[in-house]
Amino acid sequence: MKASRFFISTLKEAPAEAALASHKLMIRAGLIKANASGLYTWMPMGLRVLRKVERVVREEMERAGSVELLMPVVQPAELWQESGRWEFYGKELLRLKDRHERDFCMGPTCEEVITDIVRKEITSYKQLPKNFYHIQTKFRDEVRPRFGVMRAREFVMKDAYSFHADYESLVRDGYQPMYDAYCRIFDRLGLNYRPVAADTGSIGGTGSHEFQVLAESGEDVIAYSDASDYAANIELAQTLRLQGERRPSEKALEKVSTPNVKTIESLVRFLNIPVEQTLKSIVVEGENEGEIVLLLLRGDHEFNDIKAEKLAGVKAPLTFAAPELIRAQFGADGGSLGPVGFKGKVYADFAVEKGADWVIGANDNGWHYTGFNFGRDAAEPEFADLRNVVEGDPSPCGKGSLKLARGIEVGHVFQLRDKYSAAMNAAFLDSNGKSQIMEMGCYGIGITRIVAAAIEQNNDGRGIIWTDAMAPFQAVIVPMNYKKSDAVREAADKIYAELCAAGADVLLDDRDERAGVLLADSELLGIPHRIVIGDRGLKEGKVEYARRTDSEAQSVAVEEAAAKVLAALRA
Repeated sequence: MKASRFFISTLKEAPAEAALASHKLMIRAGLIKANASGLYTWMPMGLRVLRKVERVVREEMERAGSVELLMPVVQPAELWQESGRWEFYGKELLRLKDRHERDFCMGPTCEEVITDIVRKEITSYKQLPKNFYHIQTKFRDEVRPRFGVMRAREFVMKDAYSFHADYESLVRDGYQPMYDAYCRIFDRLGLNYRPVAADTGSIGGTGSHEFQVLAESGEDVIAYSDASDYAANIELAQTLRLQGERRPSEKALEKVSTPNVKTIESLVRFLNIPVEQTLKSIVVEGENEGEIVLLLLRGDHEFNDIKAEKLAGVKAPLTFAAPELIRAQFGADGGSLGPVGFKGKVYADFAVEKGADWVIGANDNGWHYTGFNFGRDAAEPEFADLRNVVEGDPSPCGKGSLKLARGIEVGHVFQLRDKYSAAMNAAFLDSNGKSQIMEMGCYGIGITRIVAAAIEQNNDGRGIIWTDAMAPFQAVIVPMNYKKSDAVREAADKIYAELCAAGADVLLDDRDERAGVLLADSELLGIPHRIVIGDRGLKEGKVEYARRTDSEAQSVAVEEAAAKVLAALRA
């Protein structure tokens, strides 16, 4: 492609609201243009990257046995009502009416649509298993779109859905092949990633893995063992029950005045005690109307609401108790709460079980207890995993300790089981002629998010650094004075023709711009391989070749330049 026939629109500065490197660089490199909050046009340069990601995804989906179709962006409400998600999904689901006042939504995902298709088309075990996928625009009405295409309202996603006669087939013929295909996709795209065990969230099901691109700017935190391949999202990473005996008490229970102390931080300052000696109280609604559950964890630990929601007796979705309900049952407000005298259900985190002489709220505004001990001052609670892991915790796999890293979720695979197939009666006749509900899996990849995640992982002060597989062009030829120098133009056209004939995806930047602009744009755009041609070098029969990551260029004979690039691409 010659630049004069293409469209390059770069900027020296990114807009002030762009916070992440990917957002800044995608705007500056002219990959995207903002239309409204969370809505972007993919410009020609960005679309080339997007299509290359899609191509790799398609090839690996087909290799894994998935069949492509295309489902609609606008979906009928009755399907979502049938599955029970019309109300449950929340405000992210953009609802709309047509001219006949019928309800529809802009699809954020397609479990309902594909299940409806399959229940009408597949009736026998002989037709199973089946796996369908599509690459389609999705819409989620994010409350605060941010970070460019990383968290946009409209985005492109590959979602696949598999249907099976039994759970064994789901794992063997659906989940594992998709897991393996995802690994191949991210390997081919050249991303540094980690598959991690994850919570199924609003999608549902019994098991899932996220694929996290490792990047310091990532919103997610993952925990991994330093001695095994264990890895999990911090929401799911387990803490272990402590071994040994409980530390003996050395203090009596004492009620102390703590005026205006309502947080752990202010309590630690006021009493001049280590934060590890404090317990914080979190009050949530129970399963039955009017019930509350008290959750206790160490003051320095972070509460994990995903884990808490799964506890017996706790209302799902997790709901924090209203202030008036807390006041009625404790006689005090938040910031002064504790287990002494409380008659309801109490859970305490594993990290609390072996400790003693805690500082805890006294259920009296402006007062706390010191020297609190379970079994003596209040009944023993039920101990459970209530917190996020921290670096150095023992790995749940039994090998090594946990380390933490930040990541960007770019893919997710789920064992849905019968969450949707049962609700929508997607059934088949088994070998005995008996009706059975299908087992399901679903598998998503954020196509647009991959582009941003790759930039977050690969950039420098000069711009984007693409891998060969994702780059809008694999190589760029930068001729100095292309319009004015016959020698430069002839050498550039010759090398360009050789690369094109060999199947390379190459950009000849024949724009009438200053050398500094051409060179800066080639680096901003992140094109992996560059040949610079100038009159001075041509007098010696030389051009300059450099990878995007090289600090210095190599001098290469004109007749060897194309071969140099092709060899690098093959490598």
